[in-house]
Amino acid sequence: MRFSRLRLLASAAVLLSMASPALAQRVVEGDLQQQMSPAEFKAAGLDKLKPAELAALNNWLQGKVAAIAADAREQAREEGRQEVIVKNRGFFDFGSKEPIASTLQGDFRGFGKGYRYVLANGQEWEQTDETQRAGSRKSAPAVTITPGLAGAWYLQVEGVNLRSKVRRVK
Repeated sequence: MRFSRLRLLASAAVLLSMASPALAQRVVEGDLQQQMSPAEFKAAGLDKLKPAELAALNNWLQGKVAAIAADAREQAREEGRQEVIVKNRGFFDFGSKEPIASTLQGDFRGFGKGYRYVLANGQEWEQTDETQRAGSRKSAPAVTITPGLAGAWYLQVEGVNLRSKVRRVK
């Protein structure tokens, strides 16, 4: 009898560890007797537990479910934070110090103050310095935008030996 209770508790723990956050919410709303049909409750051998044992099992399960739900919330929060960092890189020195690598949409026609460069990742950058280079024409070249000091960013176009200072506008 004692062995089957332990096996039952171990099975419940395994099933609970695989539960999704939605299932976790559902289980937290009631105890096992409310969540299971009478046939399921009996088939699991839970009808053999004393009321105090059943209450202890319900409390333990609800604690595990709450922990799973908390972990899921924390994971979702971290994923959201990472999405914000990636989306806003380049604005006000936001995000990591790693370079941004992408390609230009359309043609690169050189450098010039006020030129706008739209990247394949949807970011738009505007040149803010006086660097000029005319006559360079490349179709959808690879680019790297590197952070510098004091929030400055520099655009380097593959195959061009100049770089220009840029700021993100979109």
